[in-house]
Amino acid sequence: MTTELPSNWGRWGEDDERGALNLITDEVRAPAAREVRTGRWVSLALPIEPAPILSGPFVPAKVEESPVQQLMVHPVHPDPSVCASLDVLLVTNHHPRSTHLDALAHIAGDGAVYSGRPLAECVTPAGVTHGSSAAFSEGIVTRGVLLDLAGDGPLPEGHAVTAEDLEAAELRDEVRVESGDALVVRCGWEFTPDPARSSPGLSLDAVRWMHQRGVSVYAGDIGDAFPPLDPAVPFPLHVVALTRLGVPLIDAANVEDLAATCAELGRHSFLLVAAPPRVNGTTGLPVNPVAVF
Repeated sequence: MTTELPSNWGRWGEDDERGALNLITDEVRAPAAREVRTGRWVSLALPIEPAPILSGPFVPAKVEESPVQQLMVHPVHPDPSVCASLDVLLVTNHHPRSTHLDALAHIAGDGAVYSGRPLAECVTPAGVTHGSSAAFSEGIVTRGVLLDLAGDGPLPEGHAVTAEDLEAAELRDEVRVESGDALVVRCGWEFTPDPARSSPGLSLDAVRWMHQRGVSVYAGDIGDAFPPLDPAVPFPLHVVALTRLGVPLIDAANVEDLAATCAELGRHSFLLVAAPPRVNGTTGLPVNPVAVF
């Protein structure tokens, strides 16, 4: 991985596992809380309908299948008048139809995860030992900013989102991304890859801009373009923003309701709360981000 790429390795110490979440200070959270003025709220999570596990082995769901598989269990209660129903869920954390939060160990570049630790030392058969979901187990609370690039319709196929695109959206929506903010981007596409179409995606230029502005978390209806736009850095959002900058990624975010609410209220900033299950040692977790106005 070239030294010209932006990096936060070592910025908060060699043992740091929080990455850009360190930018969310008390001084950032306090004004973020003041974004709540009306009480309106919007979920940024895609709804999931679990698929039943009726027989056969436990296997991760395929792209065309539900990201959650469910096994219903009906235990026998000593009192025949009472029955408690339980279920066991098999969750594919990084499924493209499940809104999920990527931990920093999810992606390695040149054999290393954030912040330069060898992959083999961090991701083991027994779980993740460095850069896991433990970094955001207490939840994420900060100001969110929506930059809507699809106000006039979805972005064209294969469009590389640049810093210029993001700054144009800031001017149009009269908002500015500040240090510690969560950046939410709408491009008018479904996150699930369509092999018949070339999806748009964030370019390395946009990721450099995120670094300069101090973005703490990214969420959007697109991520890296598929197929890749730049063979030299094919996945800038995951390999640079996540692995080098330590920016957790909320993949497969549902931003349509958020965009409609922002347009109705005439504002593109809000309090963003993302609280995944408090399960440590994973490469990511399903999450229900909530924007509060």
